[in-house]
Amino acid sequence: MDYNKLYSETANSMKASAIRELLKIIAKPEIISFAGGLPDPNLFPEKEVAQAMQNVMQNTPREALQYGTTEGQTALKNQLVKLLKDSEDIDAATEEILVVSASQQGLDMTARIFLDRGDAIITSSPTYLGALQAFSAAGADVFGAQSDEQGVIPSAIEARLKELQEAGRVCKFIYLVPDFQNPNGLTIPESRRLEILKLAEKYGTLIVEDSPYRQVRFEGIAPKTFYKLDQGRGNVITLFTFSKVFVPGFRLGYVVAPKEVIQKYVILKQAIDLCTSPMLQLAAAEYLKSGHLFTHIQEVVKVYRQKRDLMLEMLEKYMPKEVTWTKPEGGLFLWVTLPEHINAQEMLKLSLQEHVAYVAGVDFYPARDAKYNDLRLNFSYSSPQQITEGIQRLATTIKKLLA
Repeated sequence: MDYNKLYSETANSMKASAIRELLKIIAKPEIISFAGGLPDPNLFPEKEVAQAMQNVMQNTPREALQYGTTEGQTALKNQLVKLLKDSEDIDAATEEILVVSASQQGLDMTARIFLDRGDAIITSSPTYLGALQAFSAAGADVFGAQSDEQGVIPSAIEARLKELQEAGRVCKFIYLVPDFQNPNGLTIPESRRLEILKLAEKYGTLIVEDSPYRQVRFEGIAPKTFYKLDQGRGNVITLFTFSKVFVPGFRLGYVVAPKEVIQKYVILKQAIDLCTSPMLQLAAAEYLKSGHLFTHIQEVVKVYRQKRDLMLEMLEKYMPKEVTWTKPEGGLFLWVTLPEHINAQEMLKLSLQEHVAYVAGVDFYPARDAKYNDLRLNFSYSSPQQITEGIQRLATTIKKLLA
């Protein structure tokens, strides 16, 4: 059977995740991997999760084991309303929240709801690889806006918006990861967020705010979310997830948006998976109700801060002067820039010979903006000993190329 003649245009245009493919290659125990975006499993709240699951099966077993509502279980949505108010001072009604199977499903649904093949969107450059995958699968034409040490530059976004307007095209939305961005770890200051919101209103487009790491802040004061700054004007859709601040195995996230937009998401989700696991939703609601989440986040912040500090210290100690890197205020990643003549994608082969892995930065750029001398390092998953040894190995690889 020649399957190629049967595949859809979407199937034929899909690309595998560079990170997921790399993780298959580097599964060997001798390789130190800074490639994934994995939380530290030593921090998983195993006892509290077990207790929450037990409570669910004792108190609401039939609800937990039955199909659930597409919008999300009421118990969890009520806890999410409280969480948004307590942590972000966001007043959201339950009708403005949809529970999804983590934020990656939220991204896929956002693409399906707003994009037809050939539609234009704007992202920061670089940006989250998983988002580029979702938008690419929908056939989007992705335009990157340049970033500096404070994240995406508003004037670069406006230049793209003008370019599209002059070509008679509409920008469907601006996609941003404003806090400790994946991949570069940068945070957009509040003043820039306000500028970008004005641009969205001026040019009649939406902002899709992806916020998976926001609570993992090590220092400084958090800028208000785009959703909060928008003050209910309906220009922002925000995606949250529990993967980085609770446990990724629950695959739980939620979309916050105007009620009429959420209704579109609900109809689409009915066609995708009917509902997110009621069992896991109810267990998450129990966990939130217990008050354990904020205590857990404090522990995550403490450990990840120590790991970030150690990685920065090792980079300073071992890297040649031609190499630079970001210094994130939180999150899971930092971004390394090599001299322009070094191709980080090609260097990965040499790095693996030294038994250390990373993700080449080129995969995080919209296609027309591709750069080859950047790489992303994750500091949340590896042990302190692995961070120390891994950065030495990576520095050895780079020094060999420079020599």
